[in-house]
Parts: sequence; structure tokens; C-alpha cells
Amino acid sequence: MQFGSHPKLRNNTGYEDIMGRQGLGEKNENGERFANLCAFNKLVIGGTIFPHKRIHKTTWTSPDHTTQNQIDHIFINKKFKRTIKDVETKRGTDKASDHHLLVAKMK
Repeated sequence: MQFGSHPKLRNNTGYEDIMGRQGLGEKNENGERFANLCAFNKLVIGGTIFPHKRIHKTTWTSPDHTTQNQIDHIFINKKFKRTIKDVETKRGTDKASDHHLLVAKMK
């Protein structure tokens, strides 16, 4: 699902049931919309649940490598939350993109 202009999530206040405290960066307006959409549809945002070093949370790096954000997300129906074992980015994949591959490990 493409969602507008890169939703950034960090603060999970009011959204504790659909996201963890491991988001990266400051929440923006599209992040708020995305969180509302997920809450309304009972979707859990996987990348905010698991603690990782910043390098494994960052899904986008600017061309000059000075800015990094977590703007790509994996989400799943809340009733299947326990099936998510981990979510992290993989760097060094053979692709011409400023986005990093986001991978979810499932049971």
C-alpha cells in the first residue's frame, strides 16, 4: 500500500495497541494519518515493535547520506500480531534505490 508522502512514526501515545515504542524520527502529519488508518482497521505497525540499532530501523537514506528516516512500514492485522517475530531493514541488496529492503520474519 502506498501512503501519501512518507509517514514518519515515533510517539505511540494513544496508539499503544497498534504500535510499539521503537519508531524512528519525529511523527509527521502523514504519520498521524497512517496511525489513525491502522487504528481504525486494527492493523499493527511491525517496525515500531522490535528494538534494533538505528541502522536496522532506517528504511530511507538521502542521496547525500546525511538524512535517514523510517518511512516504509509493514503492518498486519492485530489478531496476527503474535506471528511477527521481527522486522528490520536489510542493507546492501542489489537494487538502485535510496530505500532499504524491509523484511518481516513470521512464525
